[in-house]
Amino acid sequence: MSESAAVRETEVVVIGAGPGGYAAAFAAADRGRKVLLVDAGEQPGGVCLNRGCIPSKTLLHMAYLINEARGAEQWGLKFAPPEIDLAKLRKWKDDVIGKNAGGIRQLAKSRSVELVRAWARFEDSQTLLLSSERGGPPDQGRVRFQYAILATGSRPTAIPAFNIDSPRVMNSTSALELPNIPRSLLIVGGGYIGLEMGTVYAALGSEVTVVEMTEGLLPGADRDLVRVLQARLKKTFKAIHLNTKVAAIADTGNGISVTFEPAGADAKSPAPANAEFERILVAVGRTPNSEGLGLENTKVKTIARGFVEVDEHRRTADEHIYAIGDIAGEPMLAHKASYEAKVVAEVLAGENVAVDARAIPAVVFTDPEIAWAGLTETQAQQAGREIVVAKFPWGASGRATALGRNDGLTKVIASPESGRVLGVGIVGVGAGELIAEGVLAIEMGGTASDVGMSIHAHPTLSETVGEAAELVSGTTIHLAPPRR
Repeated sequence: MSESAAVRETEVVVIGAGPGGYAAAFAAADRGRKVLLVDAGEQPGGVCLNRGCIPSKTLLHMAYLINEARGAEQWGLKFAPPEIDLAKLRKWKDDVIGKNAGGIRQLAKSRSVELVRAWARFEDSQTLLLSSERGGPPDQGRVRFQYAILATGSRPTAIPAFNIDSPRVMNSTSALELPNIPRSLLIVGGGYIGLEMGTVYAALGSEVTVVEMTEGLLPGADRDLVRVLQARLKKTFKAIHLNTKVAAIADTGNGISVTFEPAGADAKSPAPANAEFERILVAVGRTPNSEGLGLENTKVKTIARGFVEVDEHRRTADEHIYAIGDIAGEPMLAHKASYEAKVVAEVLAGENVAVDARAIPAVVFTDPEIAWAGLTETQAQQAGREIVVAKFPWGASGRATALGRNDGLTKVIASPESGRVLGVGIVGVGAGELIAEGVLAIEMGGTASDVGMSIHAHPTLSETVGEAAELVSGTTIHLAPPRR
């Protein structure tokens, strides 16, 4: 298509076909809008489907199966060591991605949402230029619109010190390609991406070492939840070095030579001054994709770290442009983007709605999983807020005992005056599924008594949520009462 191609006209154009973008496009179409969905990727789904959430969780399921098989030996069920067909594993991962992408295409077709593969940038507040190459000429023409929704997501944060042009240095995207199973792997960053990928590679047979600049893994999560996970990771990983940073790296031809140095006064499990690893995975955060969009040709404003400034309706400073998902600020989570997409679609339909979620759940899909929603104990302490914290250890759960996984904890955070549930935190097998009850209780303004008096099926791990809620105001059946 030439630059002089006819201009497309649409009511709503959505830039980015990830879980925020396609959700926004479909929700707007369901409300009668003519919608164009633009994405530069080979297939829709964005980072989450193609290079993030879905492939990583596919591989984590494999890691879970391997670890379960290994752990079954203590119960009298012994399996032979797994034979890993890496090519078949990659194909399985890619098939999962392909099936989901195909589903998105079909859903777009059923709603008459036109899906265009192109790079988009603003010519002005109501015109987009579409190009086959990023920053190239508008060889796919222009789009005139009433409203645009930015849903361009984010990318792994690049650290100049690690840019040594070596295939041995991976980010989260290249690590998911499973180039090989390295004998040794250094993960730089103790956040959820690094720990999840470390879980995968350790299950496949790599010796995994984690280095984290702060004093603890998963900054932002409550320490009592992290301690349970860290205790298991110490057995799974070769080493975990906290308050430690990587000072320099170099490709030796046989591996990556790494120089460590303390990042704090009290380096825990201090790393050696120098070590060599077959591969390195750099997982130190993500950066919003707000560059190269031509935002300077609009009234849109960007703020710290490249996020786009939005109001409670996710409207930018330009009345014609909205922004959702990673580009619109923390937390950078797929389900937060999908939620914001629905809000924007309702706003464009003239409804009086705003982003007002009380609880956006966070889940770390390690083994065990960690999940939390609403107010955390750490946040309450930092704010000097009075709360009641009730904790139920999984050692008192019949279901956890039957699974051989007593290494769990469920806690409920409530208001001391009303008993209303303010937050829930869980560490243990399936925590990501269990957190949904906590989200519902928080969003509905439920009390701990409401949760505790709701009948939970026995024997299930969900009982730990009910019993933790009961502890807010007294005792629970499976824990001895405190001595008086």
